[in-house]
Amino acid sequence: MATTEFTPLEWREDGLALLDQTRLPGEETWLRPKRVEEVCDAIRRLAVRGAPAIGVAAAYGLVVALGDPDDPQGDLDARFGRAAELLLATRPTAVNLRWALEQGAEAWGLLHDLPRERAIAGLLDWARALHADDVERNRLMAEQGATLFAPGDRALTHCNAGALATGGIGTAVGVLGAAFRRGRLAQVWVDETRPLLQGARLTAWEMRRLGIPHRVVTDSMVGALMSRGLVDRVVVGSDRIAANGDVANKIGTYTVAVLAQRHGVPFYVAAPLSTVDPRTPTGADIPIEERASEEVTRLAGVRTAPEGSEGFNLAFDVTPAELVTAIVTEAGVHRPPYGPALARALGGPAGD
Repeated sequence: MATTEFTPLEWREDGLALLDQTRLPGEETWLRPKRVEEVCDAIRRLAVRGAPAIGVAAAYGLVVALGDPDDPQGDLDARFGRAAELLLATRPTAVNLRWALEQGAEAWGLLHDLPRERAIAGLLDWARALHADDVERNRLMAEQGATLFAPGDRALTHCNAGALATGGIGTAVGVLGAAFRRGRLAQVWVDETRPLLQGARLTAWEMRRLGIPHRVVTDSMVGALMSRGLVDRVVVGSDRIAANGDVANKIGTYTVAVLAQRHGVPFYVAAPLSTVDPRTPTGADIPIEERASEEVTRLAGVRTAPEGSEGFNLAFDVTPAELVTAIVTEAGVHRPPYGPALARALGGPAGD
């Protein structure tokens, strides 16, 4: 199946449809939220995940809120404001969420005085356009990133940054797919990504769909692979990139980056410019979500730690910019120093 033929979220004739990623790879179940609270729940419990996909889901969530069946004639401005607050509170690290909601507020400001049905239809048009924009950003990013590969390369990726995490073909996995189609990628090492196994459950599922040779490995195996010369490049996604190039991504990414530097393996980050947050100066300023300890002490619902042993569950870590070889966006391949490079890409002053 071609990568452009698959998306984990879409607006159908009868409303929003979200693929429940917590049920993968065992079954493909689609959620049909009719209220914004249901969209929030899907984002919070990772039925929808990945920074770009969260942003697109939030955009559609605003539309869902305006058509709430419990209050068909309610005040649309009040409903929009409440929905934006609820959605913003779901995942604090993914900056695409805030970005999409701010874009939505601008769009609603131009629409809210229109007749009711026209205003809601206009917001849906905006959400669809934001979704289409993510698809195009993914395509451009993939083409840019594929140029970094050489025939026979073996790449490692962490967590899931494919179509499941975006509105399009993916960020890191989009790059891997483009490199594979060009004959520049021989194999992908897929980190299992504890504690929720997004690599083993989701990235491996996507690799199979794409026909890319891959092998799933434990997170703790990365150093051994690199020491044996079995990894030529690392490609990961991101949930937020600070203005200086520090990168927040799924927990364990920092460890991979340290090992990559130790073994001279290029470490690439693929993310749209909407993930770059110029209002966050450094990685130290990025809020890091802490999730329930049960995700660490249990696996697939079965307790693996003794009763009375508590878990500590940071969902993300921050990789310092000095460990990042290049950042790939739809605007190109950016090299250090990242402050000026990212500022130029965003259309702002490059600074020193």
